[in-house]
Amino acid sequence: MTFVAELEPKPLWSHFDTILTIPRPSKGEDEMRRYVLGVAEKLGLEHRQDAAGNVVVRRPASPGREDRPVTILQSHLDMVQEKHSDLDFDFASDAIRPQRDGEYLTADGTTLGSDNGIGVAAMLALMEPGERVHGPLELLFTIDEETGLTGAMQLDASMLHGRRLINLDSEEEGALCVGCAGGADSRIALPVTAVDVPPGAEGIRVRLHGLKGGHSGVDIHLQRGNAIQLLARALYAARVEGDFQVAAFEGGNAHNAIPREATATLLVSEGEAAVRERVEQELSAIRDEFEPVEPGLAWQIQSTTIETALDDGSSRRLIELLVALPHGVLAMSYDIPGLVETSTNLATVGVAHGAASIHMSSRSSVGSALASVRRRIRAASEMAGGSVEEGGGYPGWKPDMDSELLRVVGTVHQRELGSAPEVGAIHAGLECGLIGEMVPGMDMISFGPQIEFPHSPDERVKVDSVDRFWKLLTAVLEELAA
Repeated sequence: MTFVAELEPKPLWSHFDTILTIPRPSKGEDEMRRYVLGVAEKLGLEHRQDAAGNVVVRRPASPGREDRPVTILQSHLDMVQEKHSDLDFDFASDAIRPQRDGEYLTADGTTLGSDNGIGVAAMLALMEPGERVHGPLELLFTIDEETGLTGAMQLDASMLHGRRLINLDSEEEGALCVGCAGGADSRIALPVTAVDVPPGAEGIRVRLHGLKGGHSGVDIHLQRGNAIQLLARALYAARVEGDFQVAAFEGGNAHNAIPREATATLLVSEGEAAVRERVEQELSAIRDEFEPVEPGLAWQIQSTTIETALDDGSSRRLIELLVALPHGVLAMSYDIPGLVETSTNLATVGVAHGAASIHMSSRSSVGSALASVRRRIRAASEMAGGSVEEGGGYPGWKPDMDSELLRVVGTVHQRELGSAPEVGAIHAGLECGLIGEMVPGMDMISFGPQIEFPHSPDERVKVDSVDRFWKLLTAVLEELAA
């Protein structure tokens, strides 16, 4: 047990303290699911699990409220596992190390997992006995949200009896979310040819690091640097100064995280000094451009030994494609001021087995715009000689401003917290879109505490906002049971 378990509200933080010790990568939530089921069994609560691994736990209503409509609460069990590359930490075996930083709780060099661990902890706390008043509850714990909402895609919706749903995966205090973007991935395979190099051949290794990264949806408007694209830009600028081949290029860890680090290894056949100098010059220019938002941007250029490298044509096509692919905000919403409508994330790159693999993640609240950016990615890839595999994606969630659930939560927010909440949509994927398609007529809303910089080692949650989030959630459940 750490100091986290002593924070208020203790029922929630005590479960979150335990969650910090449980490995829960996307597609690897078995231990986390066993914990949820163990709590349910200890309390004698009915529970079901579908073939995909999603879990529903039923909490009976408070005495006298048994005839009220069922309310569904929903959170996802998995988390994005990001860490600083120089940190000796294994998510599969090491407990996340929480740290208090003023008003915030963060982790020591890793993601904290407050996305969506706080929501999961709140639902676990509601499973416990207490003086809280509520109607019948269905607590839906989904899996594999972070790699494309595939748990919700495979949800057995027959497990759900309720027709109003509160999603606890939002990250802005004082805001009620009633809509979200849809999204889809594009996986590019660029054929490359590797050639042997003379024994003991030396090259240079360029590592770009120190960028902030962040969530590729909710943080994309911050215009942070993409390590993959910036490194490719520096290499493209250097090609005019000397002749080199790419021996390796890798960067990024997750489709929904803006890449913080990237590394390229180069075999320089002539003009090595000029190549080094031009890379340094371009990276210095990049640092000056991004200094206000990326003060930690840094790089190292070191000599290294190389055994194989891509031929000249493959090297050129790879660099040019990485420079040409779109990244960042592509369009702002015409309907909701300040909301990103369409964006894309150049998420990961790697070279192996005769191909360069590039993963792009695109989002939009407009279906035709999402299709358009995917065609743009395909066009650039095919011009470079690559092929594209497109995932099916997930739908957006269209706002319903006449929602009865929105009216209730807005009224309770004003009464309990003393302010009218902001109502809007987010440029990120929420499982509400999928669940709403499966269960027509589902009334839905999403809210949560203040969570900043998710999907990066800078992730942090504002401690006192969790107390207010809990107060709002329990008051809303009591109001719905009135």
